[in-house]
Amino acid sequence: MTIRARLTLLFSLLVGSILLLFSVSIYLLYNQYREVDFYDRLHEKAKTTVKVREDAGDVARNDLPVMVGERVTIYNSLNQVIFSAGQGFNPSLTGRQFRQIREGHEIRLTHGEIETIGIRYKTLVVVATAYDQYGFNKLRRLREILIFGWLASFFMVGVAGWLFASDALRPVSEIIDQVNAISATNIHERLHVSRKRDELAELAHTFNDMLNRLEEAFVTQRSFVSHASHELRTPLAIMRGNIDVALMQPRDVPYYQQTLTDVLDEVQTMVDLANGLLDLARASSESTAISFRPTRLDELLWQARTKLLSKNPKYVIDIDFESLPDQDDDLTIQGEEALLRTAFQNLMENGCKYSANGSVAVRISFAPNQVQIAFADTGYGIPAEALPHLFEPFYRSPATTSVASGHGIGLALTHRIVMLHSGSITVQSKEGEGTTVTVQFPLPVARPSAIVF
Repeated sequence: MTIRARLTLLFSLLVGSILLLFSVSIYLLYNQYREVDFYDRLHEKAKTTVKVREDAGDVARNDLPVMVGERVTIYNSLNQVIFSAGQGFNPSLTGRQFRQIREGHEIRLTHGEIETIGIRYKTLVVVATAYDQYGFNKLRRLREILIFGWLASFFMVGVAGWLFASDALRPVSEIIDQVNAISATNIHERLHVSRKRDELAELAHTFNDMLNRLEEAFVTQRSFVSHASHELRTPLAIMRGNIDVALMQPRDVPYYQQTLTDVLDEVQTMVDLANGLLDLARASSESTAISFRPTRLDELLWQARTKLLSKNPKYVIDIDFESLPDQDDDLTIQGEEALLRTAFQNLMENGCKYSANGSVAVRISFAPNQVQIAFADTGYGIPAEALPHLFEPFYRSPATTSVASGHGIGLALTHRIVMLHSGSITVQSKEGEGTTVTVQFPLPVARPSAIVF
C-alpha cells in the first residue's frame, strides 16, 4: 500500500469514526429525550384520567384525547381493577411492583415499543400504557438521516483525504522524479522543493548534502583512477622501451645487466606506488574496520627512522627526546602501529628529500590532553598557493616536481592516517626557508600539562 493510500485510509477512518460517534450520540440522546418526554405524557395522561373519573365518573372518559395503543387501568387498594379504558396492551403487575407504586415510587416498563408507567394517586394505582407512534417515527427518520449522512460524509472525507494526501506528498513525488533524473553524468544537479520550511524540505537538504559527498567521492575516485593509471603507465612504458631496444639486436652482458637494472628500478617504482595505493585505501576505510590498541609514539618514531635510514643511509634524522615525560602513558595513544609508522616515515622522508642537506628534525612536545610531533626541515619550502592542495592524492607542487621524484601519495596518506586517529595535521612553510609539519594526537585520558612548549 502506498503512503498516499495509507494516509487517505487512516484519515478517512479517523474522521469517519468521529462522525460515527457523533451520529450515535445524537441518536441515543434523542431517543433518551423521546423516552423521557413520552413517559411525562403518560404520567400526565394517568393523572388526568383518574382525576376526570373522580370528578365526573366514567362518562367523561370519552372526551379525553386518546394516544395510539393507549390503555389506562385503575386499581383499588386491593389491587383490583376498578376502571379500564382503551384497547392497548394491558400489562400485568406483580405484587412487588404494586408495593413499590404504593410506597410512592414511579415504575416504568417497556414491552417492545409499548411503554408503561405506573403511579400512585391517593389510595389508587394508575397504570397507563401507550405506543409513541409519533416519537418512534421521528426516531426512525432521524436514524435514516444519520446513516445516509454518515455514508455521504465518509465518502466526502475519503475524497478530501485523497486530495489532502496528494497535496502533502507532492514534494515527495517531485523529489523522486528529480532523484531518478540524477546519474553519473549530471551528479552536480541538486534537489529543489517548492516548500522551503517543512520536513520534506529538510529531507531534500539532507539528500543534497549526501549528493555533495557522493559527488566529492565520485570526483575523487575518478581523479584517483586517472592519476593512478598515469603513474602506472609511465614505468610500464619505460620498461617496455628498454626491453624493446634490448631485443632489437644482440647485446653484450653489461648492456643486459644495465637494462635489467633499469627495469628493476621501474618495477620497484610500481611496487612502491601499489603499496602506497593499498595503504591509502586502507587508511580511507572506516575506523571500525581497523584494530586499535595502545601504541607508544616514541617507539614508532624510532622504528620509522631506522627503516628510512636503512633505505637511504645519507639521510640525517634528529629526534628530540629531551622533554620526554616521566610517565610512559603520556606517549601512548590508541592507534594502529603499521599505519602510524607509515605516516611518520612519509613525513621524515619528505623532510629529508626536499632539504638540500637531506636532514629533518623531529621534536615531541606536550599540551593539555594531547601530544604534538613536529617535523621541521630547512629545505626549499612550499609556495603559499600550493598549501591548500598538499593533502590531495597525486598532487605535487610544481616548485618541487623537479627537485625529487614521487607520486603525490605520501602526504594524502599521512593526512588520512592522522584523521583516522582523531588527530590533526598542519603545515607551515616559507619558500627558501623550510617547512614544518605538526601532527597532534589526543591522549586517552586527561593529564596535567607539566611540560610546556
